[in-house]
Amino acid sequence: MTYAYIHVSTDESVGIIALNRPKVLNALNLQLIDELVAELERMDRDPEIRAIVITGNDRAFAAGADIGEMAEASAIEIMQKDQFAVWDRIMLISKPIIAAVSGFALGGGCELMMSCDLVVASESALIGQPEVNLAVMPGAGGTQRLTRAVGLRKAMEMLLTGEPITAAEALRYGLVNKVVPVEAYFREALKLAKRIAKQPPLAVRMIKKAVHKADDLPLDEGMDYERNCFYLLLASEDRYEGMKAFLEKRKATFTGK
Repeated sequence: MTYAYIHVSTDESVGIIALNRPKVLNALNLQLIDELVAELERMDRDPEIRAIVITGNDRAFAAGADIGEMAEASAIEIMQKDQFAVWDRIMLISKPIIAAVSGFALGGGCELMMSCDLVVASESALIGQPEVNLAVMPGAGGTQRLTRAVGLRKAMEMLLTGEPITAAEALRYGLVNKVVPVEAYFREALKLAKRIAKQPPLAVRMIKKAVHKADDLPLDEGMDYERNCFYLLLASEDRYEGMKAFLEKRKATFTGK
C-alpha cells in the first residue's frame, strides 16, 4: 500500500513503520493514525513478520496530537468522529511491538509509545503528557497506562504539571526498557525485535496476551488465564520441536504451528 504519513519496510522477519510528518515533529493527525493502525493490522496478518518496530526520527518520535484538527471542533464533532476507537485496535495486535523513541514523545506520542510492548529510547528522549497546558487531558490512555507504568504519585505529577521527563528518568521509573545514544536507538530496537522474532511465534503471542491480562485481572483469574495458555501451547508443533531440540542438543526450528 501507498501511505502519505508513514514509511514501511522490513528487515528479515521484522516489520518497520516510521512515522513521517517531520515538518510538524510527527504530530499525530487522524490520517496518520489510520495509516499506522492499518499497517499494524496488515503486518499482524503477515506470517513472514514476527515482530514490529515503530519509530519516528532523531528529533521526534511524535510530539503529540495535531492540535490544528481539534482547535475549532466542537465536543460533539470530536465525539462523533470517535477518533480514539482506532487506538483501541492497537491493543489487539498479537505480535510484539517495539517502540524506537528519540526526541519528543509527548501527548499522543507518549500514549503511542506506551501502547507498544517494549521501548528503546535515545538519550535525547523527552517523554510526557502536556495536555493540561491546553486545558484538556489525555484521551488515548495517558492517565491509565502512565499510572500503571510509573505509579500514582509520579503519574499525577507529570499529568498535572505537564512537565516531561528525560530518558534516564523514564528508565528509572520503568517506562522504557533501555536508553542508548541517539545514534544507536533504532539499531538497538531492531536488534531486540530480531531477537524476539527468532522465538517460537505462538509462545510469543501467548506470553504477550498473558502479560497484558496481568493489568486487567485479579491474581487468581490471571493465574487461570496463564495456565490455560500454557496448556494450549502444549498442543503446538513448536512445543514438540523445542523440547526435542533441547534433548538432542541442537538448535530448534520454529514454524509457528
